[in-house]
Amino acid sequence: MKKNALWFFLALLCFGCADSKSELDGYVEAFKVDSLFSDKADVSVDKVSDGLFRVSVVADLPEDTVCGSFSVDIIPAFKASFQWAPHLTPTDKHIIADHVFRAPALVMTDKDKVLTLVPDLDTRATSPYRWYMDMNAPENRLEIGLADYVVKEHVLFHKTGKTKFKKGKVDFAFYVMIDEGPDAVRDPWRRPLAFMWEKYGRKRALTGMPVDRPLEPYVKNTYNWAFNTWEKAVWQEFELNGKKVGAPVFIVNYTQSPNYPGEVNERAFRSIFNQAWFSSLRSAQGLYRYGRRTGNQDYIRRANMTKELALSFPQTDGLFPAIVATEMEQVEIKGKKYNRSKGWKTMYFGNSHKNPIAWNPKKAPLHILDMSFTAYQMLTWYEELEKDERLIDYTKTYANRLINLQDDEGFYAVWLDNKTQEDLGLLHRSPETAMSATFLFKLYELTKDERYKDSALKASEAMIKYIIPTGKWEDFETYWSCSGWGHKTLVDKKIERNNMYKQNTLSMYYVAEAMLSAYELTKEERYIQLGQRTVDELMMTQAVWQPPYMYVEVFGGFGVMNADGEWNDSRQALFSDLMIRYGKLLGINEYVERGVVALKSSFSMMYCEENARAKKQWEAVYPFFNEKDYGFMMENYGHNGYTDNEGTGIGVFTIYDWGNGAASEAFMKVIDRYGEDILDLGNKKKEKVSV
Repeated sequence: MKKNALWFFLALLCFGCADSKSELDGYVEAFKVDSLFSDKADVSVDKVSDGLFRVSVVADLPEDTVCGSFSVDIIPAFKASFQWAPHLTPTDKHIIADHVFRAPALVMTDKDKVLTLVPDLDTRATSPYRWYMDMNAPENRLEIGLADYVVKEHVLFHKTGKTKFKKGKVDFAFYVMIDEGPDAVRDPWRRPLAFMWEKYGRKRALTGMPVDRPLEPYVKNTYNWAFNTWEKAVWQEFELNGKKVGAPVFIVNYTQSPNYPGEVNERAFRSIFNQAWFSSLRSAQGLYRYGRRTGNQDYIRRANMTKELALSFPQTDGLFPAIVATEMEQVEIKGKKYNRSKGWKTMYFGNSHKNPIAWNPKKAPLHILDMSFTAYQMLTWYEELEKDERLIDYTKTYANRLINLQDDEGFYAVWLDNKTQEDLGLLHRSPETAMSATFLFKLYELTKDERYKDSALKASEAMIKYIIPTGKWEDFETYWSCSGWGHKTLVDKKIERNNMYKQNTLSMYYVAEAMLSAYELTKEERYIQLGQRTVDELMMTQAVWQPPYMYVEVFGGFGVMNADGEWNDSRQALFSDLMIRYGKLLGINEYVERGVVALKSSFSMMYCEENARAKKQWEAVYPFFNEKDYGFMMENYGHNGYTDNEGTGIGVFTIYDWGNGAASEAFMKVIDRYGEDILDLGNKKKEKVSV
């Protein structure tokens, strides 16, 4: 219970109608209003449809009031065994701030009941106050209300303890959903997803948002930026093993703009990645497809140089590094030091610095996920672009080693010592295994080698037994990237107060894709059912609305994890095709629509004349930007938990392979696979989504 609070009890008999009380029996025991507001608050519960109720909370304040919050607790009538929330609240001081209200909901289930709370986003859109939610698993309590908040950990939210409520009407509202039965418990996200999409998302999608214009001009911006106006900073070309190879650099920042008035200061070591995030080989497929579509032989040439680079990464007993980089130095100019590359003559191979061992790429361990993701991209290239047998040979050499790194439970090793190849035993039972399964399923499809299929099916069973039921979505990004909170104490452990793991959406993607591949191979229904559950959990992090406190278009974009603040993260480009595939297979148009808006949102952060709102925000921060910078695009928005209309939330860099190049690849892949008409949602017949 809240500290220092007296509770005003509203029994179910006080509901707006007897039907509400009758239907909610067994699901909701009571609502409890903050004591400060108890004699001023009016709570009404109105039935919307079977199992769906709207709860309105209104207070009439006689004078301005300063206090910690105005909120209501919802006490379930059953003891939940499974809980889900969009953000972690590890202590009573933490809240789920509306900064992360993408598809906001709180979910509690037992063996045959589901109780879900969804904020009324229409009411939030016109509210002058900041909203929040909370979920306390040990106390079996949900909470929603109004309060000012601050960001502390990266990124968790705390109430300020002082919120000023103005004299007069103060209100908020939310929906309560109830369900029962094995199907509802197996996938408790399906109904709130369908409800929020029908109520908020679909009507916006049918207007063409978040980008209400053709996407190809954004692709043109991307490639003109990378290979023309910013080519000097972006494109890297050198000789390796007697061949010309090349690719866009890992990262560039605003100081590398041709318009920047100061000295260049490189943000990170100059490098090219083939890693699970930053995949030059994946981006090159988009460039190849676009070059083929437009007859641009220079683009095809550059794409093939990137393929040659990937094939040149040296294999040792099948394993291979993830990056190629240059040595760096600091140069002093007029008393200030700047980071600069020593050039590709100092080239070395290494591994991603996002790991628990060493942030030095030379000392970083080999990462199985990076290798499996790269190998899968090689197979996609082979299957859809050109039958280069070297791609099959390279991936088979790797696969033959990979299947020997699988344990008895079905999990593959995660990190290996980069010299001895010894399994470091870190992040055991990781959903990263699913990416290796997807790769092996595809390799089996192309080679018919039963060893690959058997290993992938064994890995799929590990996902079903250990990962999906508990939401154990832990991978390299969850603890060893910018959001390091919990990396010393929480790995393999749930946060007790929420009964949840720290979770990352990439893990959900890997598993949903592996389940789909397993189903396509075996036609076993359980794989597609569990895959749908997983992709539904993933879509709970997709924005179904456009909040008034977001100053670029964020509708359709994805978040990252339940302890970070990003909107419109570049992963949405990766996710878009997966959602479309599930929609086509299951005959659910909502999934196709979500996939399309995710693809569109992948471009909505781009600095260009097509994005008027984003352009204004970019220029508020970088007034020297002009048409030579069209195509510059940060990987996400609002990363640190704050946004405002003066450019707060806008970033400082572009990662081609996790930004504009990745978005362009996703667009080209989707239209190659499904045709351009799939993007025109406005011409599709509106289908009712059952809620």
